[in-house]
Amino acid sequence: MSLLRALLVWIVIALLGALAAQLLLAGDPSYVLVHRAGVNYTTTIANAIAMALGVMVLFWLLVTLVTLPFRSWGRYRETRAQSRVGEGLDALHQGHYTRAEKLLAQSADENPHYEPAARIAATQAAIARGDEAAARAHLDRFGERHPATRAIALAEIALLDERPIDALTALDAPAAQPLPPRGLALRADAWAQTGHAAEAYGLLGALRKQNALPEAQLEIREIRWAAASLHEAADANVLAERWEALPKHIRTETPVVLAYADRAVALGWHDAALKSLETALDARWDERVAARYAALEIGDPAHRQSRMERWLAAHPASPGVMLGLARLHHMQRDWPNSRDYLHRAIDQGAGSDAWVQLGDGYAAAGDERNARLCYANALRASRNEPVVPLAPAPVVADPIEPEIRDPQGLPYVHGDAPPHRTDRL
Repeated sequence: MSLLRALLVWIVIALLGALAAQLLLAGDPSYVLVHRAGVNYTTTIANAIAMALGVMVLFWLLVTLVTLPFRSWGRYRETRAQSRVGEGLDALHQGHYTRAEKLLAQSADENPHYEPAARIAATQAAIARGDEAAARAHLDRFGERHPATRAIALAEIALLDERPIDALTALDAPAAQPLPPRGLALRADAWAQTGHAAEAYGLLGALRKQNALPEAQLEIREIRWAAASLHEAADANVLAERWEALPKHIRTETPVVLAYADRAVALGWHDAALKSLETALDARWDERVAARYAALEIGDPAHRQSRMERWLAAHPASPGVMLGLARLHHMQRDWPNSRDYLHRAIDQGAGSDAWVQLGDGYAAAGDERNARLCYANALRASRNEPVVPLAPAPVVADPIEPEIRDPQGLPYVHGDAPPHRTDRL
C-alpha cells in the first residue's frame, strides 16, 4: 500500500505541475528546441515540464521496484530481530537462561541497532547460568563498538567476583570516558571495596548530579563511606581533616560517630573521642553510642559519671549507661552501687556483658556461688537461653540464748533471775 500511495502522490504532483505551467504559459506557450544528431525536436514548455515529471516518476518507480526485494528482506530481518529480542528478554525474565542467551545473541548479530541491549542481556543470561567464559565471549563480540556499555558490563562481572581492581581497570578505559551514571556508581562501589572509601565519598556529588542512584541509596552510601573513610585514616591529621569535611548532620549518624571515636581512641585522641560521642548523644539519643561511651575507660571519671547520671535521668531504661555507671562504681570499690546498677541493666536486657561484670563483682566479694551462676548466665544469655536466678545473700541471725526452766519444768519469766544450783555431786 505504501508503494501505491507514493506513486499516486507523484502522479498528482506531475499533473499539478503541468496544469500550473499551462496556466502560466497560456498566452505565450513558448517553445523548447532540442537538437540531437541532426534532428530538431520542438515542443511547448508545458509539455516539456510534463514529460520531465513523467520521466522522474517512471525512474522513481523503476528504482522502487528494483530495490523492493532488498527492502523487504531488510524489514523481515529487522522484524525477526525485534521478535527475538522480545522473546529473549521474556525468557530471561522467566529463568530460561539458555534459550534467552541464544535468542539475544542471534538478535545482536542480525541487527546492529539492537546489539548493545541484546548482547548485554545475553551476557546476563550467561552469568545467571554460571558460565562466566560465555559472558566474556559475548562482551568480546563488541570489539571497539559501544565501549562504555562493555566497560560497565565487565565491571559488574568483576564486582560479582569480588575483583574491584579489575572493575576499576575496565571503567578507566579511555574509550569509555566520560562514564555514564551507571558507570560512576560502579566506580564508587569499586573504590569502596578496595579500601579507598574516601575516593568513593568524593564521587557522591557527581552521582547526585547525574541521578545515578535513588536518593535513599545515596544517603545509605554516604553514611557507610563516611564511616569507612574515618576507619581508613592513617594518622590523626587525616582523621581530623576528614571529620571536619563531613556535613554536620552526618557527624551525628551512629556509624560515623562510632567510627570516628574508635579511630580517635586508637590514635590517642581520647578527649576528641569523648567529645564526639557526647555531642552525638546530646543531639540525638542512640543506645549504641551510649553503650560505646560507657564502655570507654578514658577521660576524667568524675566528668564521665556526671554525664552518665544526667543521661540516665533523662533515659532511665538505658542499659548501656547503667553498665557504664556500674563500671565506674566498681573502679571506686563501691560494690553495692555497682551491683544495683548491674541488676537494673540486666532487667533492661543488658545481656552477657552485664552478667560477666556481675560475676566479677561477686568473685571479688568472695561469693563464689553467685559468681559461677553469673558466668553461666552470661553464656546462657549469649545463646538466648533462660537464665538461672541468683542465690539469695546469706542472712546472719542473732544468737539465741538457751531456755532456762525451774525445778518444776516451767520456764522462767524474762527478767527473773534463775535459781542457783544447790545440788552437789
